[in-house]
Amino acid sequence: MFGWFRKKPVRLEPESKWNLGLDAEAISVTDADGQVKSLALSNLAGVIIETNDSGPWGADVWWLLFGKDDRLACAFPQGATGEEAVVDYLSALPAFDHGTMINAMTSTGNGVFPVWRKPT
Repeated sequence: MFGWFRKKPVRLEPESKWNLGLDAEAISVTDADGQVKSLALSNLAGVIIETNDSGPWGADVWWLLFGKDDRLACAFPQGATGEEAVVDYLSALPAFDHGTMINAMTSTGNGVFPVWRKPT
């Protein structure tokens, strides 16, 4: 009856043009240009959140995923489509640093916040 009253969730642009996938094997990232990168979950070795001072008009929070070789495997901006499932997975990793994640999410400047490293 009052469907007109409900607001649609706000989607960030251009961040929502990025699409994320998560299954039992891998995380995949399709960027705004359609290029796909993926990382096998077994090869995930580190997670960093990087912030910059381009907000609120630019993509100012990025999730960086590193492989076993300590090289950047894929990255995605906060607000990417499918982000919730991937962030839920990452933040549930053993020894994930939730305090550092909070610091990153409240940052308005340029910063690098390591939030998880695979134990050796």
